Amino acid sequence: MAATTADLLATLDRLGIATKTVTHPALFTVEQSRALRGEIPGVHTKNLFLKDRKDALFLITAEEDAVIDLKQLHARIGASGRLSFGRRELLMEVLGIPAGAVTPFAAINDAAGRVTVVLDTALLANREINCHPLTNTATTTIRPADLVAFLRATDHEPVVLPVSGEL
Repeated sequence: MAATTADLLATLDRLGIATKTVTHPALFTVEQSRALRGEIPGVHTKNLFLKDRKDALFLITAEEDAVIDLKQLHARIGASGRLSFGRRELLMEVLGIPAGAVTPFAAINDAAGRVTVVLDTALLANREINCHPLTNTATTTIRPADLVAFLRATDHEPVVLPVSGEL
């Protein structure tokens, strides 16, 4: 059974990771997020659930304004051929979340380690990062080092590299 937001927040607390969570109406896109999120400090994220031609899975997390060239991204992250978006059913099966709630926190549900989590270098240069806590009706603020610590605690060593900009 997939972790709930309460399970996630309890795990973060158990790891000694300080976060702040704000609830809000459901958000499905970056544009909706900008309009409805209010004044939550820190950088907000764009999250892409992708698969390559050999069905390797990737979760890309970058700043919401990052320009990511999907035609070139496979070369940056070491994927086998071009990337495509993972199906909604696969997202639910592997990460236990619906479309619209994609987040690096979903690594908590990937006990099999099927997903490679890729964090954009520019994202980690911020003081605070905002991600959905397994639901698109809330936003959780976390420090970059703590996000990395959380991912490691879920046995997902993040791949940190520039995913936006020129190759």
